[in-house]
Amino acid sequence: MLDWRRVVGDLEGFKKALQNRRMKVEQSEEVGRSVSQVSAARLTVQKESEALKARRNQISQDVANLIKQGRRADAQGLIDEGKALGETISGLETKLQTAEVEFRKILEVIPNWPHSSVPVGHCEADNPVVRTWGEKRKFDFTPKSHDEIGTQLGMIDFERAGKISGARFAFLRSGVAQLERALTNFMLDLHRENGYREISPPYLVTESTMYNIGQLPKFREDVYKIEGQDKFLIPTSEVPVTAYFAGEILDEEQLPVKFVSFSPCFRSEAGSHGQDTKGLIRQHQFHKVEMVKFTHPEKSLEALEQMVSDAERVLQKLEIPFRTIHLCTGDMGPNSQKTYDIEVWLPGSVHGSEERGCYREISSCSDCGDFQARRASIRFKSKGAKTTQFLHTLNGSGLAVGRTLIAVLENYQQADGSVKVPKILQPYMNGLEVIKIDAHHQIF
Repeated sequence: MLDWRRVVGDLEGFKKALQNRRMKVEQSEEVGRSVSQVSAARLTVQKESEALKARRNQISQDVANLIKQGRRADAQGLIDEGKALGETISGLETKLQTAEVEFRKILEVIPNWPHSSVPVGHCEADNPVVRTWGEKRKFDFTPKSHDEIGTQLGMIDFERAGKISGARFAFLRSGVAQLERALTNFMLDLHRENGYREISPPYLVTESTMYNIGQLPKFREDVYKIEGQDKFLIPTSEVPVTAYFAGEILDEEQLPVKFVSFSPCFRSEAGSHGQDTKGLIRQHQFHKVEMVKFTHPEKSLEALEQMVSDAERVLQKLEIPFRTIHLCTGDMGPNSQKTYDIEVWLPGSVHGSEERGCYREISSCSDCGDFQARRASIRFKSKGAKTTQFLHTLNGSGLAVGRTLIAVLENYQQADGSVKVPKILQPYMNGLEVIKIDAHHQIF
């Protein structure tokens, strides 16, 4: 939720920000007019109400003085006027509440204001690469995709998962299932070393929680609702973890707060329409390690850079090549004021062409400013201050476990169909160095 004062105070800048977010000029002009009209109506009612309240307070003082002087009869006219004012003020307050609701309805579907450091652009092609890391492995054979590797190992089963759950689900078995668990534990341990506190969240949340964190009303088509209950399956643990302090006021000394969590994530992917549905890339259920930060407004951009570095470190430890890109205004998520994506190199995958080898997103790290904090009413108070401020929230994948699993399978595959286990993961897999087919796996 944007700060309405900033919107009204810089209406032209607001409209330009919407256009940079890929909103058509005509639509941004219409939104600007709606904001301006509701704001003017709200201000008129507010001023009238405040003036009448001031008059009512004055009447109360005058009535008290007259009664002290024993002039109750003279006070009666003022008492009647005060009662009439009370009714008028009550009506104005109803109008003010209506204006507030209208204002909120407009702003609740408006994306965050991009930070001035975000490059202006309209699509993925406009995202500049910030840096690349690692050397792409040279294969003396044609590298396979993760689904080919997993199926041939007998350790990824799409067919049986489809039989019981439908499309876009998978069974992971034996070494690959063990690898997924190893990756999860490795990521959690690494982030705890970096000062994040581990937290295990609920996987079901209420509609108000989904709204407060900005998932509703925008993404209603992409989430799963429990029929007959005020409950949604979480699309990411960002939702419950960011809502952890909803409605609370923290002391400035408590900031920053850094959480890391692991959870399954559930998404209907309603808008994908058959894109990227092959293999494990875009599943309805997947696992993710998530980083969430609560920071002082002056420290959030610095905290974002560190969060990106923390996510990159996972791939560096795994020795898997990646690149980091800065999302442009037209490609950012609606809650974010600044976002970096990390894209991992997948030598056996195909994306947008028939040629093997492509980069795929594995992490997205965002500084949401006070956008979520305003909706969820998460504030902090400085020592000695009379008023509170909205803090800033940040979130980032650290990493998407399924996509990291894909990256390990493809980058560490061998000509005989086996997969080497990265050295950093071997202690998490009881010393296992190679995942390969054996007789036990073949019986399935």
